[in-house]
Amino acid sequence: MSEDRPRTLTGRGRALLTCGITLVLGGVLLGFPDITRIGVLLAALPLIARLLARRRPPRLGIERTVSPSRLQPDERAEVTVDFANLGEKSTPLYLAEERIAYVLGDRPRFLLPRLESGARRRLTYRVRCHARGRHELGPIALQQQDPFGLTHVDLIVQSVGEVVVLPRIEELGGGRPPGSGLGNEGETPQMVALHGEEDVSIRAYHDGDDLRKVHWPATAHRGEMMVRQEDRPARRSAVLLLDSRREGHSGSGSHSSFEWAVSAIASIAVQLDQNGYTLHLAARETLLDGTVDQPRSAAEVVDILAVADLGTDREHDQLVQAAHGVTERGGSLVAAVSNLDDRSVSDLAGLRQPGTSSLAMVLDASAIGEGRRTTGPVAVAHCELLGSAGWRVVPVTSGITARHAWESLTRSGTFAVGAR
Repeated sequence: MSEDRPRTLTGRGRALLTCGITLVLGGVLLGFPDITRIGVLLAALPLIARLLARRRPPRLGIERTVSPSRLQPDERAEVTVDFANLGEKSTPLYLAEERIAYVLGDRPRFLLPRLESGARRRLTYRVRCHARGRHELGPIALQQQDPFGLTHVDLIVQSVGEVVVLPRIEELGGGRPPGSGLGNEGETPQMVALHGEEDVSIRAYHDGDDLRKVHWPATAHRGEMMVRQEDRPARRSAVLLLDSRREGHSGSGSHSSFEWAVSAIASIAVQLDQNGYTLHLAARETLLDGTVDQPRSAAEVVDILAVADLGTDREHDQLVQAAHGVTERGGSLVAAVSNLDDRSVSDLAGLRQPGTSSLAMVLDASAIGEGRRTTGPVAVAHCELLGSAGWRVVPVTSGITARHAWESLTRSGTFAVGAR
């Protein structure tokens, strides 16, 4: 649909009108009729051009195709715009401008030639973006000028498309959450039958397993400690929690603490998916649509994180409660949280279930915002609080990459600050 804008004189048209009025006044005052007639002619030209400018907007159909439609940061996409004249009359020559977000680059401008009824025209341009998110393409602004360049008519064609820029994904290496009890669900157990018992799903004991699940007959038979595993799911599972509290983050753009957290969770999702994990995303977006407990692939998680936005403290409290319903079933837990207050950290610590692996990246938002590499006392205290609850923890300051944080959390036999 085309929206007609008011017909407007160009700079040349306004100059000609001003000159004509001046000559008319001068000719009248000085008594020179010829000058007056010339002035009338000059003043009338832009007014006539304005009246003759096309009054009815054309019926133009526009379709956009973006390839690829999902971009990595700094990746280029080609946008194809197909114009079709749906009206019965031909269209004039237009100067077209695609209105796009500034993060996609300069607004493309091109000439749209005259289109006969039913005719089509295809134009292409490229966009490149470093900012994560869903970015709108369009609408298209069309400008028609008269042959003398005295007036122009602006039209807005209300047709839009979009391009999605995904979070930046880092290669994390080979680390993964340490295996432990319910947190290692999906590991292929061994099936044994001892002393006439029914078959029991067992596996070797891992550090942190619940001692109440030790299978003593199998332990005596094999000479090493074995534990029961009641179920045998096809895949391990992991809950990824993103702290989106507006007050808990600092910085702006791609260097903000929130963007670091989004990129880290997206990178971990890809890493765990490659290791056979089923993922659950606990983020503001999944809280609002009630899908925190929905199993997802890494691609689905990354798509959601592409449009992740900051929220409120209340939403974060509700998110932790919703995540509890998922973590109590077992599975690993990975969280990227800010160091906003002690209460929220205590609530987060309670998400860890006995015998599971829980990993936390505690963002020192002020250090990231200030470019400081030393960890502040508040972040250290929160790391110690989570560590005392059995979490593996790493503080995040300026200069820490997601890979470095992940390697610190998953390094065998080691715990980060305050963890045990």
